[in-house]
Amino acid sequence: MKVFLTGGTGVIGRPTVARLVEAGHHVRAVARRDDAAQWLREIGAEPMAVDLFDAGAVRDAIVGSEAVLHLATNVPAYPKAARPKSWAGHNRLRTEATRNLVDAARGAGVRRMVKESVTFVYADGGSAWLDESAPLIAELGMIAPTIEGEKIALELAEDDAETVVLRFGLFYGGVGNRGTDEMLKLARSRRSLVAGRPGAFMSSIYADDAAAAVVAALDAPTGIYNVVDDEPLTRREALDAFAAAFGTKQLRLNPSWAIRLVAGPAADALTASQRVSNGKLRNATGWSPAFPSLREGWTADASRRARQEVPNA
Repeated sequence: MKVFLTGGTGVIGRPTVARLVEAGHHVRAVARRDDAAQWLREIGAEPMAVDLFDAGAVRDAIVGSEAVLHLATNVPAYPKAARPKSWAGHNRLRTEATRNLVDAARGAGVRRMVKESVTFVYADGGSAWLDESAPLIAELGMIAPTIEGEKIALELAEDDAETVVLRFGLFYGGVGNRGTDEMLKLARSRRSLVAGRPGAFMSSIYADDAAAAVVAALDAPTGIYNVVDDEPLTRREALDAFAAAFGTKQLRLNPSWAIRLVAGPAADALTASQRVSNGKLRNATGWSPAFPSLREGWTADASRRARQEVPNA
């Protein structure tokens, strides 16, 4: 299949490109830096320097494509992530860039689109399992563009094109994941990036498992699918799993009230108990995560990082 991919050199983009090429797909991926373009060439993909906010350029770029995979994000680094203005570029990718891709796909006769999203939009479910029909947070605040982007992408299904929205849990692990470095840095003073009640569930997904889900989505029917671990952990369990894997002291949770002071209503997305199920994607495609929970995933990631730090390991 001829695939046009955005976000192809990000944390989940890189393993996604590798899996697509390995599966025999012809991949054209957006790359606006020389080093990113070089990496794509080396792995067997074709780099394309495209401004996703330029509708004409996007229209020209996807000509000949059979599928569009929109994985581009621009998540601000900690502590800038606490500032609503820092998410402007990210939200434009979810809305304006998605609109350009959908319009271009319609004009080019593209028959399949896969769009990234997140599970943080679900309302607090306590200990109950949440599927794709679960209620959303009433006041999404600064993450409202996430749902807007989903709706824009699903417009393509009106043209009988298979359109898949993947709601990812919190990305963790994998090569180049800035979040791991940030967590390790904070761990020196027993701090963390995790907020909320100790017993509230959080749903996550290892970066490579997320990439496998993107490839599997090329065979999924139109719809919204959760991409998460088999076993979501509580926030206390998640931090303890990190500490055990990396050998740090026990980490502290950030209180919900502190997050609310900064993020307002959107704080619910960071503190709600979200025990999300991946059953729909499993049943539709046969996909399953290699790491069933953060315990196994963090342990594997800690081992990988340790090997990289030992010469000739």
